[in-house]
Amino acid sequence: MPVPSNWFESFFHGVTLDLWRKAIPPEQTTAEAEFLIDHLNCDAGARVLDVPCGNGRLSFELAQRGLRVTGVDISEEFIEEARAIQNQSGPPATPTSRDSDSSTRVEFLLRDMRYLEDQAVYDGAYCFGNSFAFLEHAEMEKFLRAIARALKPGARFIIETGMAAESVLPDFEEQSSHELGDLALTIKERYLAEESCIDSEYIFERDGQTESRLAREWIYTVAEIRRMLENAGFSILDLYGSLKCKPYKLGSQELFIVSEAR
Repeated sequence: MPVPSNWFESFFHGVTLDLWRKAIPPEQTTAEAEFLIDHLNCDAGARVLDVPCGNGRLSFELAQRGLRVTGVDISEEFIEEARAIQNQSGPPATPTSRDSDSSTRVEFLLRDMRYLEDQAVYDGAYCFGNSFAFLEHAEMEKFLRAIARALKPGARFIIETGMAAESVLPDFEEQSSHELGDLALTIKERYLAEESCIDSEYIFERDGQTESRLAREWIYTVAEIRRMLENAGFSILDLYGSLKCKPYKLGSQELFIVSEAR
C-alpha cells in the first residue's frame, strides 16, 4: 500500500506510543540530556525548544537541570500525557524524577513542528528521537526555517538521527523482529532508491491482537543535511557519531549535528 506523505499526523497514538515508551530506557534519556546540556551552551534559566517532544522525557530532564523548556508535538495523546506528568497526576512510571520547581519550567504545546510561530524567542533547540527523517525535502526546509526564526542569533540547534544515509544503508534489513515486554513487533521495510526513502510496515502483536501501521522515512546524506541547515541560516559546529562525541563515520548508528543560528 502507498504511504501518504502526512503519515505522521495519524501514526502516533495507541500501540505506537506503547512501543516508544518501552524502547527507550531511562539511562538513555539521562545520557541524551547530559549531552544536550554540554552542547546547547545555555545558562540556567535559558529558554529551550524540544521539537518534537513526545511525552516530555527530555523536556523534564532538562527542566530538572534548570532550563525552561517548551515541548512541541503533533501527538495529542503524548501531549496530554506530558501535561499529566507535569501536574503530577499522570501514570505512576514518569520519564524522570522532578524537584519541587522543575514542573514550572516546562510547557507543552500541541502543534505541527513545521508551523512554529515564535520569532527570536529561544536560546537553544533540539530535534531528537529519529524525528528528523519524517519530512520530505520541501517540508524539511520549511521546518528548518521555522526553527531558525524561533531561535535567537547565536543559539544552537542540535539534531539526533539514526536515519542518515551513511548510518542506515550499510546494514539495511528488509525485515526485523523485536520483543518488548508483552509487545511483539515485526518491521517490514522497502528502500525506494528513486525517492531515497524507506517505506515501512510496523506489525504489532499483543494478547492475540494484531495491528499494522505504515510509515515513510526520508534518507538524507550527511552532506544534504548540512546543506539544508546552512540554507536555513545555520552554521555547522560539530558532527558526532555517539553521545560520547566519537567522530561520525560510515556505519555509525547515530548522527549528532551541533549547529548555530547565524
